[in-house]
Amino acid sequence: MSATEVTTSATADLPSGDPVPSAIPLPVSKPRPFPIKDVIKATPSNLDAFLAHLQRCLRTPSGIDTTLLFVCYASRFSASILEHLTRPAIQRSAEQLLALAASLPPSATLVFTAKALPGRGAALALIFAKRLRALSAMVTDARTFLRLWGLLNMYFWLRRLVASRKQDGQNEEKEKEKEKKTDKLETAISWFQLSTCIIFQALENGAYLSSKNVLGWTPAAQRRASLWSARFWAAFVGAEIGRLMYESRKRGRRTRAEKFADGAKTASEVQAEEKEWNATWRKTLLRNLAWAPLTLHWSSETGLLGETAVGALACVPGVIQMRDLWRRTAAE
Repeated sequence: MSATEVTTSATADLPSGDPVPSAIPLPVSKPRPFPIKDVIKATPSNLDAFLAHLQRCLRTPSGIDTTLLFVCYASRFSASILEHLTRPAIQRSAEQLLALAASLPPSATLVFTAKALPGRGAALALIFAKRLRALSAMVTDARTFLRLWGLLNMYFWLRRLVASRKQDGQNEEKEKEKEKKTDKLETAISWFQLSTCIIFQALENGAYLSSKNVLGWTPAAQRRASLWSARFWAAFVGAEIGRLMYESRKRGRRTRAEKFADGAKTASEVQAEEKEWNATWRKTLLRNLAWAPLTLHWSSETGLLGETAVGALACVPGVIQMRDLWRRTAAE
């Protein structure tokens, strides 16, 4: 046997990488067609379920405000995105027209045709962006109107703070002295936040009612009131972020006995409670971190952010609150 034959025989025994042939061919499953008929049949029931869920979201004033908040800034952000996407097409058309005009003699006459203008898609996008901005402005006005009764809620907030202060003054038990000392900071923050909210709401109400000719403030006074109302809102947001940080630090310093309520709670209950508290705390912090630059932007006479940034940041609390509202009303 020659060396060539030995080599050929050896390599023939190696696996080729081809699949091992099966004695029985595997059945080929036919692809199932897309159940378009089932989808069409289920559309009325799905739409009915969606509308029923939406109606549950709109049953309370807070649910209405949350829904309007989401619609307001989602439409505003979408309008900014559409305008940003169509801007290059408009700039190219303008540059082409300017270049054409520069290349022609002074006595020439320019005749515009549809080909020289931005494409139909860009034009439709701009029209849709304009409609979305109008929707956002209308919803903003509606939310401001609904906040006219905000001072009434702050009155009951004040009542609760006064009642809790009287209750603390009547409680002289020594075992709660330490707890009362730690709660002094929370109480001070609550009073500060209430004060900022009252001033914010009073200024906003005055500016809004004057813009509708209900009050007689001048346009300059309305502008100043709007700026200062936003500044007091910014103070509230800053205090809320500080309160959340203090609350997290205070909760992290709890003893094991406090976590388990002196044995009244099981480990699984404590774990579930901690998970829920942490999730709520993170969402609240994220919402206020998004509001912080926006309140500073609205507090400035010239503004600090672009329109796209305003829409994107405001969508953060809008999406968070809308998701929570949707989940809460799902089981009703």
